[in-house]
Order: sequence, then C-alpha cells, then structure tokens
Amino acid sequence: MSNKFSTLSLCDAMIQNLDKIGYLEMTPVQAQTLPLILDNKDVIAQAKTGSGKTAAFGIGLLHKLQVKKFRVQALVLCPTRELADQVSKELRVIAKFAHNIKILTLCGGAAFGPQLGSLRHGAHIVVGTPGRILKHLNKETLSLVDLETLVLDEADRMLDMGFIEEIDKVLEYAPKTRQTLLFSATYTNEITFISDRIQNNALSVKTVSTEVQNKIQERFYETHESEKTNTLIKIFSTFKPENIIVFTNTKLAAKELAENLTKNKIDALAIHGDLEQYERNDVLVQFANKSCPVLIATDVAARGLDIKELSMVVNFDLPHTQETYTHRIGRTGRVGADGMAISFYKEIEDVLDYRDEKRIFDDQNNLKTNNGFEMKPQFVTLVIEGGKKDKLRAGDVLGALTADGGLKGSLIAKIDIYDRQTYVAIIREFINEAHKKLSQGRIKNKKFSVWIL
Repeated sequence: MSNKFSTLSLCDAMIQNLDKIGYLEMTPVQAQTLPLILDNKDVIAQAKTGSGKTAAFGIGLLHKLQVKKFRVQALVLCPTRELADQVSKELRVIAKFAHNIKILTLCGGAAFGPQLGSLRHGAHIVVGTPGRILKHLNKETLSLVDLETLVLDEADRMLDMGFIEEIDKVLEYAPKTRQTLLFSATYTNEITFISDRIQNNALSVKTVSTEVQNKIQERFYETHESEKTNTLIKIFSTFKPENIIVFTNTKLAAKELAENLTKNKIDALAIHGDLEQYERNDVLVQFANKSCPVLIATDVAARGLDIKELSMVVNFDLPHTQETYTHRIGRTGRVGADGMAISFYKEIEDVLDYRDEKRIFDDQNNLKTNNGFEMKPQFVTLVIEGGKKDKLRAGDVLGALTADGGLKGSLIAKIDIYDRQTYVAIIREFINEAHKKLSQGRIKNKKFSVWIL
C-alpha cells in the first residue's frame, strides 16, 4: 500500500506544496489518521513527539478550510507557548498551497493589546494555550461560532498541567457539532475519560509501536547531591556532546545549575516558567542556533521544543514517572542519528524499575576529569530591533552584513525573524565585526538598533 500523500483526496495545489516542502511520504501517524480526519471523523491518536502529528491534523483542517469565509474555523489548543509557536510555524508552511490563509497564535506571556488588533483583522485558524484562549472568549474578542475543527495537541501534558478546567470552559463556547481531534503521547485512563466527554464516537489510532525507535544509549550514574554539578561537567568532558538539554524538576534548580555551570566555564542558559516571553525567545533562539551548547529546562518549559539534532539529554533530577523519562530522552537520537541519555540517581532503590539489559549502569569514577575543560559556543547571536513588521527578510540582513567587503556569507549561520526582532548567529570570532557593520550601516536603507546577546 502506497504511503504517498497523492493517494489521499487532497487538492492538486496541496499535493504540490507538500512535495515542495519535502513531505514525500506519510509517517505512520499520518497514514493512519489522515483518511479518518479527511472523512470528518473524530480521532484520538497516540503518537510521540517528532512523529509528524502536527502535519496530520494540519493537513486535515487546512483541506476543509473555506478561505473566503474569514471566520475562525479551526482551533488548536497546546499546553505551552513554545509548542503553540512550533505548531503555528508548521501550519503556515503547509498553508502555502493557498493564498490569504491567516493563522493566529494566542498565548499567555505575550501582550494582550496586539492580540486584540490581530483578532480584529480576523483569522481562519487560531493556535494557543487554554488560559489565553479562554480570556479572549470571556472578553468576547474571539468567537468560535463558526468553529468546525478542534484539536487538543499533547492532551496528556495539558491534563498534567491542570488545564482541564480551562478546556471545559473553552468547549462551552464551541459548537456541539464539530470535529474533535485529540493527540497524546500517552494513552491513560484520564485521556480516555476526556475523549468520551468531548468527542463523538472517536476512532482510536496507536502508532507508537510502528514508529522508528530513536537510537539512544542510556547511561545511569549514582551521584550524591553535592557532587552532581561536578559529575555533569565530567560527563561533558568525557563524551564531548555538541548540544545538551539538562532536565531539572524545579525552576530554582534550573536557575542555580545554569549559574554554577557558567562559573565553571560551561556556557549554559536556563528556561523555566518565570521568564517573560521575550526572555524565553532569547534563550530558545540561542540554543537552536548553536550560540549556547547547554540548555537547562524544567519539563513544563521544555514541552514543545523541537531541536532536530540533539546530542545528549541529561536527567539531572530523575523524573517522577517513567512516561516523563521517555518524553525527555526521546528528544535525542532522532532521524537516524545516535543519541545519548544520562541519568543521575541517589541510591539504587530509585532506579530498580529502570534496570534492563540495554541500559548501562556505570561508575562515575570511569568519567574523565579535565581541569581545563570548558564549553564555548561556535556562534554568538546578534539581535536587530526590527522584524517581520518592518518587512525584513533574511536576504536583507545577509546583504547588509556581506555588502562592500563585509563578512563572508559562510560566517553567518541561522537567521530567525520574529515580528519585532531578528536574531542572527555569527561565528564567534567575527561577532564584533558583524555588530560594527550593522550598527554603522543600514538594512533596506533604514537604521536599526543592534546588540549582542
């Protein structure tokens, strides 16, 4: 049986765009859910992060969208701002098959006023977190009267984070007759319960067993609390990973660990719930564009992060459940690459459930001690106080940096353009030259403030 998108009842423009953006064959979750979604059935699907689930529901809801009807026809609820941003970006790429499809992201942590302005101009699809969506519904700045498709993405995480009450209240504003799609990495009794309440004869799809398993070497080290930071540095010195996410169980632990690593010449940044949205963006961009090798994160803050190539995941604190452990380590070893997961534990009783023939329980004395070891990023990030709203494009920034005998293009890496800011990754040794070039020059004949993150 063919897994090509052309076997589905999609328009030619959609098929051509999917081919153009590299969606050549359906992943297991897409192959099993899309025919049902296109048939307007309610679906409850178990699929892990990185399985292609966003494209599965995205293609489905975009297929039946009436572009000339400028009303909210689809709502995607996500547990975190990062996941909502990620989903919106992917939907916009898939939506290029048609003109004038407007996708709006509504999340807490961002200013309310600009969201009001965007809503006044209308939208076809809204992606957001339950709390902020509910706030707009309560203030009557958002209407779901014309809603046809509701998606709960990473529903298990939304339940973990206590969003069930907000979800119930959001549903009070939604039409009873609608298509409801529920995607979850785990398939618990709570998920079945919420499905029974909000879906209509939902068809169940489980693709976890058919998905390609990440190639991850899992290693465990018994470590006293006072030794953990030093052991972590030895891990980095021994295995020399290029980029790492280190998980802690609390915000305070994340902050303290980032500070301690920085004092030990390991470039590290922390992401947690206390950061403002702009601070989160600064941290995530630097980690994604390789301007920072180590990201310290709590589970909530890391939800929705999509780093394609991640060398290592470290459980600085053991998670409370094995499901969370699976979520964490599943971020490394993707797309055929080899990954490594390191976990610290205090005493053997803590890891009895983790013991199997594949996992390695090693002695930390086998780790290398390198007194001169440090981790510095390959790149440093420049921030330009201008973005999409100023009609800036990557080509404009690249042109300004390379013009008149400026930097070589090979010294400039990732360029991320947001509404009001643009982030540019520059080879570390050339950051001052790049800063001077943009500070003294112009982009599209306009002066912009520029600084180094």
